Amino acid sequence: MNPAGKYRGIGEKVWVFIEDRHVQAGLGKLCSNGLFIDIIYKVIQKGTSHCNRRALLMNINILLVDDEAVDLEWLRRRVAGSALPFPLHLVGTANSGFNALKILEQERVDIILSDIRMPIMSGTEFARRAREIHPQVKIVFISGHEDFGYAKKAIELNASGYLLKPVEDEELRNMLLSLCEAVERERERNNSVSAVWSLVGEELLIRWLNDLTPGKLEPHAMGIVHPLLRFGTAAAIVEIDDLEWKTSELTEQERQGQVQQLTLFIRRYVEENMLGTFFRSQQTRCLILSSVPEQEFPALLEGLIEAVGKSFPFTVTVGIGKSARDEDQLRESYHQAQAALSFKWLLGKNQLIRLDVAEWAPGGHLPAPSVDEVLGRMLGAIMEYDLVAVDDCLEEIFGRRELLSRKNEVYDLILRITNKLHADLRQMGESLHELLKWDTNQPKILFQFETVHDIKSWLRRRFFELSELLYVKKQRQKRKLIEEIMVYIEQNLEQKITLKEVAAQFDFTPNYLGYLFKEETGTHFSDYLNERRTARVCELLSEPTLKIYEIAERMGYKNIIYFNRQFKQTLGMTPGEYRKKNKI
Repeated sequence: MNPAGKYRGIGEKVWVFIEDRHVQAGLGKLCSNGLFIDIIYKVIQKGTSHCNRRALLMNINILLVDDEAVDLEWLRRRVAGSALPFPLHLVGTANSGFNALKILEQERVDIILSDIRMPIMSGTEFARRAREIHPQVKIVFISGHEDFGYAKKAIELNASGYLLKPVEDEELRNMLLSLCEAVERERERNNSVSAVWSLVGEELLIRWLNDLTPGKLEPHAMGIVHPLLRFGTAAAIVEIDDLEWKTSELTEQERQGQVQQLTLFIRRYVEENMLGTFFRSQQTRCLILSSVPEQEFPALLEGLIEAVGKSFPFTVTVGIGKSARDEDQLRESYHQAQAALSFKWLLGKNQLIRLDVAEWAPGGHLPAPSVDEVLGRMLGAIMEYDLVAVDDCLEEIFGRRELLSRKNEVYDLILRITNKLHADLRQMGESLHELLKWDTNQPKILFQFETVHDIKSWLRRRFFELSELLYVKKQRQKRKLIEEIMVYIEQNLEQKITLKEVAAQFDFTPNYLGYLFKEETGTHFSDYLNERRTARVCELLSEPTLKIYEIAERMGYKNIIYFNRQFKQTLGMTPGEYRKKNKI
């Protein structure tokens, strides 16, 4: 009976999962003490899937035995081509019981297909000896004789099957399929008994490490910790970076799949490189307890960080504590690793952080007016399209750690920055929200970032974008103004136009308009005006009915001699010579 009360559904899954009565009694004791109920769901999540996955990843080894070479080769080909949905592996073939026993002594074998009638050592004798070596092995006899005596011996030996030659392909495949399924079921049962105890111990250990007022370690957790403490153990916490926003467009199932792949990769790396004992502590975090010498452990963790970065679209950050030799020191090492990892916010991700490196003393407090002064300079840089100055201002603001020690302080600072920029831009007739399409989702984006560097990089991109938008907008406004001035000049070419008059017409000072015109066109205003007036004179000279003095008067010249001199100075010939040259 399951004593888990309101957790009945979950508890029943464990009771189905674990069939061993001794394990049931142990779990029941934990339930009665109220210790196991809270972690039972985690054990199911982590334990059952992990045990099943581990069982399925193992090959199912098969051995074929027959004294007839032709029949043995026929059987080998049929087994190889059976296309079963299991990792079936042919561990060997033997032409006698003696040779088959040698293979059994060297290899793990799950299934044996053996001829029952062989010389010297019969199939039944071989089966008895095989069971002494591998008691759980599945044995199927193959015989060319439909004899009840052989069948009776097979039953006495508790054989898993009996096939008559010639064996049909479908019959052989069905037999192999049922045997593989039986092997998998047994593996799951065997693995689950030891694995659940291990997972229970892991879960109790994680809870004990995180408990603010811990009691004594449970015996199952002691079994994990005490062998490690004998040689000194340091805690390291591995955290997956940016999981939230990098998987924001995935389904929950896809997200879980990626996390499981990465977690399995880290587990295997830890095991293959002998870094220590691996624990899955949270969705985005793993714990490593390592007895590797303290001076060598950081380099191995750096290797893990690099390996993850090369193999996944994610990175990891690792916080590391100091070596411990008793339970209290181990908890301290774990808390040191947590504290070091919390400095990822300031120091950045995709790296190893030690507590001694992370410790810092804040400098002098930056007074509020200084922040406003820097923001004022940054706005000026944004308006002038001076991206280097914009970046310098951001570095100046985000270089003061006393403003950045906690996330809520950074978010307050960002609101302060954006509110001031918005207010200043409004005075200039611009809107920060309209220019950057700054809608209500923007604050949510900021909460996804895990480091100050991420936030600063995001703000840098947005302010660069703002500066460029304002620059382009200003350029368009300048271009439009110059075009309007040019139209005004064209419409008044036959009038006496001056820079002062045009500046007054467009509400600018003559000096600024002259500067703006030269900056946009590359030509001084006076040169442009003379060029256009000369072009107009040439148009009028093209009319043979107009006298030169009439053209001079029309263009505002009262002195014909001065008109001729000005024309010659520009084109190198007098108006009369111009008409002769162009045969007008």
